[in-house]
Amino acid sequence: MAQQDKSLKETKHPSGDRRFEMLDASMKRQKFAPDALIEIMHTAQELFGCLSGDILYYIARALKLPPSRVYGVATFYHLFSFTPPGRHTCVVCTGTACYVKGSDAMLAKLEQVLGVPAGKTRADGEVSISTARCLGACSLAPIAVYDGQVASHQTVELALGNVSKWSHGAR
Repeated sequence: MAQQDKSLKETKHPSGDRRFEMLDASMKRQKFAPDALIEIMHTAQELFGCLSGDILYYIARALKLPPSRVYGVATFYHLFSFTPPGRHTCVVCTGTACYVKGSDAMLAKLEQVLGVPAGKTRADGEVSISTARCLGACSLAPIAVYDGQVASHQTVELALGNVSKWSHGAR
């Protein structure tokens, strides 16, 4: 029994943070393969909310990759974030079809009303606005994603309606 207790203690991450144990399990499932970097980083972001420098370094060491490669992948793909998202998130597609149909005006108005520029989180941590180069549904342009829910054929008015409760701090 004492041997079993000892093995349980040895499996815990030294930080005591269970999320690292879950990340370790994910990397183990992937056999610590460098080719699984994107999937592992996605798992890390789901667990931690964002990818801090320490987490990127942790992944680099575990996969035996140069930290510069891990950082390069994290900065290349827009889906990875280095700052925690706000409680509410809005992603506005700025691809060609969406832009032509007014996503630029919609984004500008959202930034003004919500008080935060694209790519940032408001100081109170309530709202984040970001852009995507293309969300891949051009026939539904312009598109925005509000708290993970895709909304098509958006106008400035529809966008403001979707975020109205956010700007007033409603929960």
